[in-house]
Amino acid sequence: MSGSPKRSAAYGPVHGLLPADTTEDVRKRGADVSRQIAVLPVGSFEQHGPFLPLATDTLVACAVARGIAGAYPVHLLPPVTIGCSHEHAAWPGTVSLSSTTLHAVVRDIADSLRRSGVDTLVVVNGHGGNYVLGNVVQESSARGERMALFPAAEDWESALRHAGVETSLLTDMHAGEIETSILLHTHPELLRPGYETSDHVADDRRQLLTLGMSAYTDSGVIGRPSLGSAEKGRELLASLVDSFGAYFSMLTSGGGDA
Repeated sequence: MSGSPKRSAAYGPVHGLLPADTTEDVRKRGADVSRQIAVLPVGSFEQHGPFLPLATDTLVACAVARGIAGAYPVHLLPPVTIGCSHEHAAWPGTVSLSSTTLHAVVRDIADSLRRSGVDTLVVVNGHGGNYVLGNVVQESSARGERMALFPAAEDWESALRHAGVETSLLTDMHAGEIETSILLHTHPELLRPGYETSDHVADDRRQLLTLGMSAYTDSGVIGRPSLGSAEKGRELLASLVDSFGAYFSMLTSGGGDA
């Protein structure tokens, strides 16, 4: 429109996040596997400092899930884009669901999938504050339903070693080397200037659940984003996709109903 200010790509929508499958694509893929598995990325919409987008955790979860779908015969679902981000409430733009709501959303998705013949769900979590997802998986497994949560801390540890990430999981808590690297690889157009000079370390965060992130960081960053690189991001994702193989084997074993 004439007279409208131009907006950079960083302000626009992120394309390629939604699967483009048709019903026939799903049917054909399902015909070649012993067990139907769907992969659900779950992220958040929360502050990630002044240089990463609010949707960072969703973008990370989607990148991992896309990699899995490219390597294994699974059904890729669209992401859940808002999670439990209450610890980030001090920063503008952050939006949260209650843990009860997120629990119900994932349960409803799993129930709907089973009605359409997909009996196994893998939740790919991109936000550490989505603690309730562990409860969803535990409860579903106890009912005899097949569900898994990915990646585990051990998968991340393997990925860090594989990619040569210098920061530990403890130190690289938020908007640090890991997330910056993955977005430099997958969506470099979304990073704003500043990650090179925003390192902040706060390893002792024992009151986080009570005080929130603002007690430990002014910028919203806890980690060393200056160490991020696109190469590390590529290798992190490659390692996680490789680690998923053990989950795929476990979930497809047995053939029949769990």
